[in-house]
Amino acid sequence: MPVIRMLIAEPMTLTREGLVALLGREHDIEVAAIVRHGDEVVHAARSTAPTVALLAAAFPRHDGVAVAAALRSAVPECSCAMLGNDWRSGDLDRAVDVGVRGFLLCDSPAEFLTGAMRRLAKGDQVVDPRLSLRARCPLTMRETDALRAAAQGSSTAEIATFLCLSEGTVRNYLSRAIAKTGARNRVDAIRIAGESGWL
Repeated sequence: MPVIRMLIAEPMTLTREGLVALLGREHDIEVAAIVRHGDEVVHAARSTAPTVALLAAAFPRHDGVAVAAALRSAVPECSCAMLGNDWRSGDLDRAVDVGVRGFLLCDSPAEFLTGAMRRLAKGDQVVDPRLSLRARCPLTMRETDALRAAAQGSSTAEIATFLCLSEGTVRNYLSRAIAKTGARNRVDAIRIAGESGWL
């Protein structure tokens, strides 16, 4: 198998150095680029043409999914994986939508991590077995907009004005959001949607 060229993007020094040491000792993996900041990823990828990029799920001042989206747009042939601790279903959905193919936890065993890089290089999707890609957000865009506005303390009338809808339509959207989230009321729906990463 050809050598897998890796881009590692991780803001935490110990984690970054640990990944470099772990992956760099594999005979079929070459660490081609190492970056700390999200805004360095695209330039590094264009300069080094990595086979696989392993990105942190979050960077200071940068959203990890947005960084992954920019990478996929700039270097679409690079297979992208993300490494994080606190994955919410909404985050996973967003990452899948921008083409991320790997979802790993920071405490993944070394053998799983190296194996994952090899599978990603072949075009496979890799998900840590402790993660489950939960159901996508059941809410429509308008239901999400209405619930998000309600979460910010807006009244039904205020939401209607903001979304250019009638109050009756807003009430219908909120009622459907409550039903779809399995909530007892609007406050409960906001909590469930927030915890699921849908807002």
